[in-house]
Amino acid sequence: MTTFKAGLVGVTGYTGMELARLLCGHGGLRLVRATSRSDAGRTLDQLFPGLGGLPVGGLTVSQPDVDDLARACELVFLAVPHGTAMDMAAALVERGVRVVDLSADFRIKDPATYAQWYGLEHRHPGLIADAVFGLPELYAPAIRAARLVANPGCYPTSAILGLYPALSRGLAEADGLVVDSKSGATGAGRKAAVGSLFCEVADTFRAYNLGRHRHTPEIEQELSRFVGRDIRVSFNTHLLPINRGILSTCYARLARPATLAEVHAAYADAYADAPWVRVLPQGALPETKNVRGTMFCDIGLVVDPRTDRLIVVSCIDNLCRGASGQALANANLMLGLDPAEGLRLAPLVP
Repeated sequence: MTTFKAGLVGVTGYTGMELARLLCGHGGLRLVRATSRSDAGRTLDQLFPGLGGLPVGGLTVSQPDVDDLARACELVFLAVPHGTAMDMAAALVERGVRVVDLSADFRIKDPATYAQWYGLEHRHPGLIADAVFGLPELYAPAIRAARLVANPGCYPTSAILGLYPALSRGLAEADGLVVDSKSGATGAGRKAAVGSLFCEVADTFRAYNLGRHRHTPEIEQELSRFVGRDIRVSFNTHLLPINRGILSTCYARLARPATLAEVHAAYADAYADAPWVRVLPQGALPETKNVRGTMFCDIGLVVDPRTDRLIVVSCIDNLCRGASGQALANANLMLGLDPAEGLRLAPLVP
């Protein structure tokens, strides 16, 4: 197998940590640069003792430098906040380096919508059109040809995969969609914040950012593609007292009478060639513990004839499938590698 050299900008966040872990088991990608402004000069195993003795553990963390990354790497992962990633992505792409951006900077196709939701004017709007939305089940051919991939957000991954078959196959109405999502605390990032302290998260359950979560336009953009017109989604988020995992319950009105068997068959057919999407048996519903540390998206289906609703429960690991694992799958596609390389993962169990 050909081995490619990779860089990782922002290694000390949760998504950077997860990517470093995943790259330890990758046969075709070798991590040669890991950067952090605050921890430069230390080795990865000093920062994360769990990486001791593993292939990336001895790598010394460096300051982010575009010229150095371009000389050393054929592909770079950007695991940094929105606003920070766009300049580095533009500079790296200009130098011929493939980029997987884990921030939101290139997910939204309309610069005005990006500015509205993120409070920031996009400094490289011309590059947005070139960026491919990195959901492998839907856009693999475009990802293979891409020089810049916008890695989807965690919540949108669960919602889009959950509703894609229902909308694309005319099973559900596009109006009146509700996505009710719950995430583990790692979704808030590794920054120090009162709201994500252990004593603020443990033994409680709360909603946040109702009606104004920044992943809303990303979900609406992609779901609109399936029906050929702009739609609006009521997207509502909650914080679970767990480390990792997302469970999204999606509500849609049936477009026509349908049995659970019919809907289940449509979902099974839509994802027949998607090894990371598991449409559960009729009557079964997903749980976060069954997808921890994996690329799986587990989907459970309920048809409620009393209210004429389809209820879709979609469950992923927010760090792996919702961020770092998906970024690695996109990198594999961009480099012509086996999409599953480094991602044949069993669930993390207690």
